Amino acid sequence: SEIKPDITLCLHYNAEPWGNSYKPQFVTSNHLHLLLNGNYSYGEFQLEDNRFHLFKRLLQRTHDEELPLNLTIAEAMAKETGLPPYNYTTTNAKHVDQNNSYVYARNLLATRLYHNPVVFIEPYVMNNHEVYQRIKEGDYHGKRKISGKLRKSLIREYADGVAEGLRRYYSKVRRY
Repeated sequence: SEIKPDITLCLHYNAEPWGNSYKPQFVTSNHLHLLLNGNYSYGEFQLEDNRFHLFKRLLQRTHDEELPLNLTIAEAMAKETGLPPYNYTTTNAKHVDQNNSYVYARNLLATRLYHNPVVFIEPYVMNNHEVYQRIKEGDYHGKRKISGKLRKSLIREYADGVAEGLRRYYSKVRRY
């Protein structure tokens, strides 16, 4: 039997270059973005497997649910985390909505291979000092003072943002 999920959630943490690998340095940047399938380069489109998955997703109309789902989760994650949007400076990603600077189209294996709506979330820069401190704290109930602010555990903040985004999206589209 084949697994056929309604959606695929790809939960990631982001990172920035550390500089010298022998003397890594923390970075000040910390941001959030979400990715959905799209923005194929000419070279990527020339690959038969890329075209197959692109056209299958187009014919299944996956994007019709994928885009509003990503936009809704992005809004909830931005509110929950307080993170600013990441700004791609390369051509391999493109904004998909002028009113939401958190969601980009990009041709990634995970966003291409799953033939259902994919939410690929990249919050938190792991080598940011505050994020690193929060990761070291692990999961905990309530709030703790980290870098001078009372914060939920990073794990709960992430989970709460995703769960709230899913709740908002499905409460709009699935009326019982």
